[in-house]
Amino acid sequence: MQGGYHIACFLAQQVGEKALKAFLYAAGEEIVLGHSVERLCAEAAHYDDSFAEHVRRWAILDGFYVPTRYPNSIPDSIPARVYTADAAREAVRLAREIVAYVSKRFER
Repeated sequence: MQGGYHIACFLAQQVGEKALKAFLYAAGEEIVLGHSVERLCAEAAHYDDSFAEHVRRWAILDGFYVPTRYPNSIPDSIPARVYTADAAREAVRLAREIVAYVSKRFER
């Protein structure tokens, strides 16, 4: 992996968000607003209790929503310098976990 780790972190947050929104729409929601993985996961738990046990771990992705995109969001640095390959790998791992979890809910 070479650079762009901040973008990978942001996109992982987006993947998690969109997967949870897909679950909520499939569950019957007509309008799903917001970007918080934590909140969307908590809403998903209203339809499937098992989501509740994942809220705290997946919520880590919310920390990548804003600071990864704005150069002035990190004091005395920029996202391209702060986010590492390890952070990107973990963010992608969490996003994959969410997608896999939601996908299994659709297999029922």
